[in-house]
Amino acid sequence: MPRSRRAHGARRGGRGARSSAKAESPASDDETASEVLSHYSSASESTSVAEEGTGSEAVDEQAQQEAEEDKLKECIDHVSDKSTKTRQAALESLRLAFSSKTLYDFLLERRLTLTDSLEKCLKKGKGDEQSLAASVLTLLCLQMGSGPEGEEVFRSLKPLLIGILTDSSASPVARQSDLASCLACLEGIFGTSCLEEGSSVPAHHSPLLQTLHCCALQSWSLLLTICPSSQIRQILDNHLPKLPLLLSSEDVNLRIVAGETVALLFELAHELEEEFFYADTDLLCAKLKALATDSNKYRAKTDRRKQRSIFRDVLRFIENGECHAESIKFGLECMYVDSWVRRRVYHAFKELLGSGVRHHLQNNELLREIFALGPPLALDAVALKASKISRFEKHLYNSAAFKARTKARSRVRDKRADVL
Repeated sequence: MPRSRRAHGARRGGRGARSSAKAESPASDDETASEVLSHYSSASESTSVAEEGTGSEAVDEQAQQEAEEDKLKECIDHVSDKSTKTRQAALESLRLAFSSKTLYDFLLERRLTLTDSLEKCLKKGKGDEQSLAASVLTLLCLQMGSGPEGEEVFRSLKPLLIGILTDSSASPVARQSDLASCLACLEGIFGTSCLEEGSSVPAHHSPLLQTLHCCALQSWSLLLTICPSSQIRQILDNHLPKLPLLLSSEDVNLRIVAGETVALLFELAHELEEEFFYADTDLLCAKLKALATDSNKYRAKTDRRKQRSIFRDVLRFIENGECHAESIKFGLECMYVDSWVRRRVYHAFKELLGSGVRHHLQNNELLREIFALGPPLALDAVALKASKISRFEKHLYNSAAFKARTKARSRVRDKRADVL
């Protein structure tokens, strides 16, 4: 019985609801009209907010830039702090900031203060702190460009850098970061890794010293790219017979840098004389071929792979004069690294700037001058957005590249057959 009452009441309530809806229809029409008006008014408010969005974004960007500049000012102040850990943390923060952005206007007013602080770190600091200070100094010169400001920073600290470089009692970690001086100092460092006189066994050094010798040879080869032709002739006579000795070093990185330097010297020699002839070319090619096909198990697999790849390029250039070309894309531009000189310069900046090298290639006037890229391009937001590739296009490109790479490798890869 109670169920029937509830059901009956529900049916009665349903009829009452329909009748009340009919009775209140005029009021509901007014309400819907007011709701429509409020909707349009809110829509107009949202459009006005959208129009003001661009202005608010500009304000946000300016506020963000001011906050970043405040952090950089704080880091510059902390470089002269009493605590070693605080100084090293500040130097690391400055290194990351300088390598990822162009800060010429900000640093122009603060370069002298920062230079004085870096000089104190180089004089009184120890290995890691000196290494970080030298890296920040290099990036500061890169930020200042080729004008008088950059020259002033470099000239003021050059004697100190040479002093650290030639001081055998200084930390190897500090010395390998200060390799920005003359060729003679660098030759005296990496020359000790050559074979000892009257011995067929390479000179043995600690891993830290081998890293130092590798950095010295890299810096030496970088300076060769700007040497005058008269000095190149003298270097060819003195060092081309000695450098192949470094190919027998026990350090894989030193072997690779030595091979790249030999290729660089051959390229510079051919620029001086098209018919350049080296008497020991056959012996050199035999060494390079052995390193390009090295399969010794006592060496790490990654070291062998890296070594074979580099020495195949070196051997191909010395035998046929063919240099492996590499394309570097940044923004809407593309740069081709198609010579050993250009390759050495690009890799030097890549090691210094890390992932920020593409940003600096786009915006840093000094780098664009070095690589003959012209002034930086002035691009608006629409052009930048149009230049970006969609995810689907990236997927198609990667799939096609993977397929082509697999086919190319399958042709070269040895086909193992069953022996009957």
